[in-house]
Amino acid sequence: MSLNDQAPPATSAGTPATAPPAGPTPWLQRLCDLSAGTGALVLVALALMTTVSVIGRAFFSHPILGDVELVQLGGAVVVACFMPYTQYRRGNIIVDFFTTGASPRSQCRMDGLGNLLYTAVMALVTWRVAAGCLGMVESQERSMLMDLPLWLPYALMLPGLALCVLIGLTQCIRLHPQDEEAAA
Repeated sequence: MSLNDQAPPATSAGTPATAPPAGPTPWLQRLCDLSAGTGALVLVALALMTTVSVIGRAFFSHPILGDVELVQLGGAVVVACFMPYTQYRRGNIIVDFFTTGASPRSQCRMDGLGNLLYTAVMALVTWRVAAGCLGMVESQERSMLMDLPLWLPYALMLPGLALCVLIGLTQCIRLHPQDEEAAA
């Protein structure tokens, strides 16, 4: 079973959305699956490390040094890895309280505007994370307990964030006109 076998998310009207298009963007789907798989592996590694650390602390009075530090740094990477999959599947949470009475065409336009705003915000976040990464490299800032270079998690977040921007742009350019035609 792949990540693509899940049920499609709901649109702002509460009706099931169509699955992501297979035509022009199958490579984006593969990149999203790879990104989500990477995030899942990191998440499992963090969970195992936390379990070992708790057992070590409880039974041997010897936890893993810097476990909280690693969970904080790894957690940011995990979220950045899962975000492209969610955006590609249009699985982000949307508030449809104000749009339930709107026509399908209006809902489609509002969804398109929301997608455009999401893409712009993700582009801003990607830019600032990249700037933060360069700043961390320049200042050679390191974590307190494990002495890890702090630029590393920033750099590991960048592929997922950039993929979110690429997906958002692709959806704005290619998918919105199809959605509007279907809503008409």
